[in-house]
Amino acid sequence: MTLKGIATINFTASDLEKAEKWYSEFLEIKPYFKTKGYIEFRIGAYQQELGIIDSNFLPYKETTEPSGAIVYWHVDNINSAIDKLKSMNAKVHQPITDRSNGFFTATVVDPFGNILGIMTNPHFAEILSKK
Repeated sequence: MTLKGIATINFTASDLEKAEKWYSEFLEIKPYFKTKGYIEFRIGAYQQELGIIDSNFLPYKETTEPSGAIVYWHVDNINSAIDKLKSMNAKVHQPITDRSNGFFTATVVDPFGNILGIMTNPHFAEILSKK
């Protein structure tokens, strides 16, 4: 198999200090790695990496519209996750949507313009239960 798993997902922020504070509060952890212009969190059952890059380091002009690939992170309770994100000034991009068979998705735009996807995913939950 060519793809072995997600190594790192990167978001951008024009104010890395504010992004660090916001994501630390949302994720309830501090970044495990920091260097000039970049922070990284390990999250989830498989310790995937969520990196945030200072937008000054981008090789292209930052957009003012929400952007980026949408990655969906499994959550146990999508309603609670959306409520928490909204309380932290994330804006609903796509409301909770029933995708059938126990799959629910939603997206928000963080205060830095990144689209953050969350979902309840029975397949992921099944893998976790066997871990």
